[in-house]
Amino acid sequence: MDLEFSLEQKMILKNVKDFMRREIAPLAEELDRDARLPEGIWETFGKLGLLGIGIPEEYGGSGMDKLTFTLVTEQVARVCPGLALSYVAHSNLCAHNIEHNASDRIKKKYLPGLCSGEVIGCLGITEPDAGSDAVGIRTTADIDGDHLVLNGSKMFITNAPIADIAMVYTKTDMDKRARGITAVIVEKGTPGFSVSPKLDKMGNRCSPTAELIFNNCRVPVENVVGEVNGGINVLMTGLDTERVAVAGLALGIGETAMDLALKYAKSRKQFNRPISEFQMVKAKLANMYTEIEAARGLIYRAAELADRSRRGGKGTPIHKLAAAAILYTGEAVSRATDISLQLHGGYGYTTEYPINRFYRDAKLFEIGAGTSDIRRLVVADELIRKGHGYL
Repeated sequence: MDLEFSLEQKMILKNVKDFMRREIAPLAEELDRDARLPEGIWETFGKLGLLGIGIPEEYGGSGMDKLTFTLVTEQVARVCPGLALSYVAHSNLCAHNIEHNASDRIKKKYLPGLCSGEVIGCLGITEPDAGSDAVGIRTTADIDGDHLVLNGSKMFITNAPIADIAMVYTKTDMDKRARGITAVIVEKGTPGFSVSPKLDKMGNRCSPTAELIFNNCRVPVENVVGEVNGGINVLMTGLDTERVAVAGLALGIGETAMDLALKYAKSRKQFNRPISEFQMVKAKLANMYTEIEAARGLIYRAAELADRSRRGGKGTPIHKLAAAAILYTGEAVSRATDISLQLHGGYGYTTEYPINRFYRDAKLFEIGAGTSDIRRLVVADELIRKGHGYL
């Protein structure tokens, strides 16, 4: 696999890396402590062209591909995983899903604002009683003339407190299970649509999370993304690309955990020697590096395949590979942050050292975008149905 990036990709990554280190790194601990995003970050990301990556220029985007988006997410996460999480929810979960599946009218209406940062987006799948079982959602959308009437709620929704629009998965036919799902865009301020107070989370604290609540919320049928009862195709395609992007985010955390561990091990002395000279410490560092590089290969390959596979879902190569990428990376990064904190000793257990923040942030990536157990089932089911695909 050729991992040589284009000149354009290299320039974008350099700009993102410089911006994150210069503008966000000095604020990262404060943002985590205060549970807030940097002021004006959406407009800034919009001006930098980051919100439009993967969106055609005709809709206000900056073009490029899913690999570039994944690379940018990785760089943002190396400094501030919470910001990267909100970035993915806005750009990938909301904007990319609209671009992939919506009508031209909807694209023209919403994508330019999402790309500029004037409009903030979120995605609603998970419910209080439906997490891993996405098909088991209970939020209903009854057709009433030229409107859908929504009732129910969505839980743990990234960007919910600040979002201007939410792309929401509903049930328009409860009896049809997967074939009764419909995706629809709901605008902030729509009567019957409200958002709960912000949740207080263990990690990724600067990324705001809350519950979306629908109480006889009337939404025009023209806001349906795709077709009525055709939302399962939107959902499955979105999950595949989400898993790739989220894996890139987790990779950024793992890289920083490695950097922090190596820096500390070379400077910390015990028995008149840097602890990096001890065999056990060397083994830990080697294991971290190996797993992070293995994860990188999986993610970049999955990102390139996502660009070639416009439509994902069951039975497509990206469905299995995306699940494998986030499965491996999520668990590898949890191990990396755990080892890094352990190498920091007592200092790692204090809030003064940044490793504690990355340690807390990492756990989400064994839970979000489908738990590790669900990812294993996805990979195994695809292997049983389609085989491994080796040449």
